[in-house]
Amino acid sequence: MKLFLSSVFLSISMGVAAQSTLITNDNVALQQPANHAYNEIAIIPEPVTVTKQEGHFVLPQSILIQAVKSNELKQSITFLQERLGIPTGYFISATAAASNTANIRLVLTDKNDAAIGAEGYHLQVTPQQIVITANKPAGIFYGVQTLIQLLPKEIESKEEVKDVKWQIPCVNITDYPRLGWRGLMFDVARHFFTKDEVKQYIDAMVRYKYNILHLHLTDDEGWRIEIKGYPKLTEVGAWNVKRVGSFGNFIPPKPDEPRNYGGFYTQEDLKELVAYAKERFVNILPEVDVPGHSLAAVASYPELSCTPDAVNYKVRSGERIMDWSRGAPPLAMVDNTLCPANEKVYEFLDTVISQVAQIFPFEYIHMGGDEAPHNFWEKTPQIMELMKRENLKTMPQVQSYFERRLEKIVAKHGKRFMAWDEVLEGGVSQSTAVMSWRDMKYGVEAAKNKHEVVMSPTQYAYLDYMQADEITEPKVYKGLRLSKTYQFDPVPEGVDPKYIKGAQGNLWTEQVYNIRQAEYMTWPRGFAIAESVWSPKEKKNWKNFFARTEQHFERLNAAETKYAPSVYDPIFAVKRTADGRLLVTLTTEVEDLDIYYSFDNSFPDHFYPKYTEPLVVPIDANALKVITYRGKKPIGRMMHMPIDELNKRAPLKK
Repeated sequence: MKLFLSSVFLSISMGVAAQSTLITNDNVALQQPANHAYNEIAIIPEPVTVTKQEGHFVLPQSILIQAVKSNELKQSITFLQERLGIPTGYFISATAAASNTANIRLVLTDKNDAAIGAEGYHLQVTPQQIVITANKPAGIFYGVQTLIQLLPKEIESKEEVKDVKWQIPCVNITDYPRLGWRGLMFDVARHFFTKDEVKQYIDAMVRYKYNILHLHLTDDEGWRIEIKGYPKLTEVGAWNVKRVGSFGNFIPPKPDEPRNYGGFYTQEDLKELVAYAKERFVNILPEVDVPGHSLAAVASYPELSCTPDAVNYKVRSGERIMDWSRGAPPLAMVDNTLCPANEKVYEFLDTVISQVAQIFPFEYIHMGGDEAPHNFWEKTPQIMELMKRENLKTMPQVQSYFERRLEKIVAKHGKRFMAWDEVLEGGVSQSTAVMSWRDMKYGVEAAKNKHEVVMSPTQYAYLDYMQADEITEPKVYKGLRLSKTYQFDPVPEGVDPKYIKGAQGNLWTEQVYNIRQAEYMTWPRGFAIAESVWSPKEKKNWKNFFARTEQHFERLNAAETKYAPSVYDPIFAVKRTADGRLLVTLTTEVEDLDIYYSFDNSFPDHFYPKYTEPLVVPIDANALKVITYRGKKPIGRMMHMPIDELNKRAPLKK
């Protein structure tokens, strides 16, 4: 029905304006040979339909916004006043009365428009006026985000910008989201981010029509939420020893080192964040990760553990506590789990969930369930007694027992239970909502078993993964380039779409120490995920997307938001020739780039040799330096690849 009605609207639009140009992913105008070519309309995520008209609307120095139902639209009015007023310096006023002089009209429909649903909108720009129409206030808000993207990039500035021609191309847009759950997960447990920094992250995500912020609030490195009745969770559990470098390999803290690195949110802080997000049509999903990833809780209250030695445990500071040599679940070197056989654990969780449910109005609470090691359970008499009493045969069944009891507690407090996909292994109730992270296949399995599913698979959506070669990026387990993220389809073939609630990108922060790096890791991959959850599947096109992405790089520059330029970095592949020499192949994600290189320790520019074929590494070279250019302009970062590193990647056969 949506497709039919939007086609009717599009046909009418094209009939009215014979001079108009339909902008689609097949349109030559949006697939110019150079991705960097400027196009006046560069919206992310790509709308359902865009029909360009002749002419422009020029912002007057005094702008009147008309919104008849102004009380329902105060968020969008306030947003427009701030976003238009600050960079232009213009006077922005609003009225709820009918006005023939209004420059911008925000209109909630009297009769529901089935084509656009609850979050969709129509945006019409003529030389005389801008009109945004929607069924619900959320739709108006998303229409406003699109409107801002039609203005010059300087509109993103936090201060007044002089000598800009503030105009908007005339256009008709009809738009609505593909999926209802459009999220980003922000891990504030591994490293603490302040309340204002979380607000900053929300401000960035709403520009791209995200509507869920998943806050990972507890882990081995920190418990970040005040729970009344359990003060040690924040007195002890919120603090560790500051370490910088490569997380997971830090020297264990000494007894005398101060544990003053971290922080937590009071319940009032979190209520403030919930209200701030709600004003921007974002729901906050809280996550309390149990029974694994719970060392901060166990260090605070050792009686929650199965392991007597827990009285000596400390909140993790990044030292190694797991043995991953055999894969997941890992072998624990310290027992970071809550004890499923301990009734005190369920009393504790009942208190925690009761208070979390009061703070967060969102219908779901995420209770983790991932990567719980079982090796300490296997040698615990309490667990053996539990297994005998409940007729449990395996450790996944022990965890399933825990999850089922936990789900009842969540339901008792009026919320719906969500967990990571490992909880499927021992069996969970039909009502469990599953967040699929290990692979798309687990989400497919869950959907086929009629669980609600949110897709967040590592191979497309893990924003903590390296975006380019590890010689440039903070080193973690794997890499995930922008072009790969853009391939993400949250609704795979063969799955009933009604069970796929949506999808999200996950930003784990073991290697993310500050908000600037959080931004760097999120953008531009966050653009790709936004388009995967909002835009029609058939409209996705890499070349078109990247052309728009480059223009949004300029917008992020104006907004002073950090982002990764990793997409411009070359990709290294290395192997050995028949006589044992190193052979290096260089490729790029972006087609119109040239690569220049040197082996002589100097820094190449566009007068140096241009890469045209695989390079045989000179016998005595100790480094390969490369840089990408577009024409005569350097566009990538200078990359220094040690020959020792290439040797490690293609070792000589003995």
